[in-house]
Amino acid sequence: MAQTTPASDVSGTPAAGAPVRRPRIHRAWSVAAVTFVTIVGAAAFASLPGLLIEPLHREFDWSRGTIGFAVSVNLALYGLTAPFAAALMDRFGIRRVVALALTVIAAGSLATVWMTAAWQLVLFWGVLVGLGSGSMALAFAATVTNRWFTARRGLVTGVLTAAGASGQLVFLPLLSWLVEDHGWRPAAVTVAVSALAVVPFVWLLLRDHPADVGLAPYGAAEAVPKPAPVRGAARRAVTVLASAARTGPFWLLAGTFAICGASTNGLVKTHFVPAAHDHGMPITAAASLLAVIGVFDVVGTIASGWFTDRFEARRLLAVYYAVRGVSLLFLPMLLAPSVQPPMVFFIVFYGLDWVATVPPTIALCREHYGEDSAIVFGWVLASHQVGAAVVAFAGGVARDVFGSYDVVWYASGALCAAAALMSLVIRRRGVPAPAL
Repeated sequence: MAQTTPASDVSGTPAAGAPVRRPRIHRAWSVAAVTFVTIVGAAAFASLPGLLIEPLHREFDWSRGTIGFAVSVNLALYGLTAPFAAALMDRFGIRRVVALALTVIAAGSLATVWMTAAWQLVLFWGVLVGLGSGSMALAFAATVTNRWFTARRGLVTGVLTAAGASGQLVFLPLLSWLVEDHGWRPAAVTVAVSALAVVPFVWLLLRDHPADVGLAPYGAAEAVPKPAPVRGAARRAVTVLASAARTGPFWLLAGTFAICGASTNGLVKTHFVPAAHDHGMPITAAASLLAVIGVFDVVGTIASGWFTDRFEARRLLAVYYAVRGVSLLFLPMLLAPSVQPPMVFFIVFYGLDWVATVPPTIALCREHYGEDSAIVFGWVLASHQVGAAVVAFAGGVARDVFGSYDVVWYASGALCAAAALMSLVIRRRGVPAPAL
């Protein structure tokens, strides 16, 4: 049976309500696959900071607080750039923004090879890599999901979120081996090359909107016209923030996600390797444990996406934060020179929960903020990274002052308990709640 050719307006974009082609395998899945590969390729830069603390401390005699400050700048800019990146994708298209972001990441990582002062680490790794990574952060996954899917959004969000963990799984063992046997500079070059390697995939295979190829979003019965480019990206990002900030759910989502970032990227991803090394564990062994977290992160995040399609998102968040807090309270007792069974249990348990919070958080943003949800999630992600930045810096300072990371593990466990309670306070859409 012949396929139906879509009706279109003069610009070639299918008109709303027009019949559309229905290929056997929807193009949305190939776009999601390219997005997945892109995030995996770029995940190398996120795998490196925790491996750099000890080598940079030895070579340059920089304090762990100084190195942690550079990492905190990276994490903060990663988050603060995200809402503007989502608006820029509406203005210039996903392909252009992501390709440029990957190039900036590569430039920043490569420049660190020649640095001689701490301010250069802050500039190259903190500012350049932070800006580039923020421009293709989870807002990228949220934008792709919102444009290309109306069905299976929770599942796709989970898969794309898991891409970062998959990249961690691929790159952490390699980077830790390079740092241990060849020094940190070859590892920085590897990050630059991996970021550049995925630019051609983005440019040649990614498309900005289903209307570009004459299709409806996956799960939609009718074509959706491609929206006109939205000018004033920065103004729109700020306007959306101002509107969302007058509502209670925004602050609860931002607060819980700040704690999420503090307890994952800021704490475990940045300080787990040096903390384990403090207890006599080799860097390669500690990095391998982080990679294993990545394995179970993939499983947990995809499962969380499946759950989000079926269960109430705020209750899922409460469960995720509660179990994460309990696991962090036990971690200081598990660190040892060698890997013991209780540590393996922690790694599996924590990995399943690592970014399981993302699908229900995006779902709640979509529920409360509709078409602006990608930008709102960008601001919520900014809070995630600010929380991560604070703990990345505070963790290094705590290690310098107290000689261990124990106080940071316990404080993060308590914060996760608070996040669980905050999640339950978020009202469902349609339930009256006073504006702030």
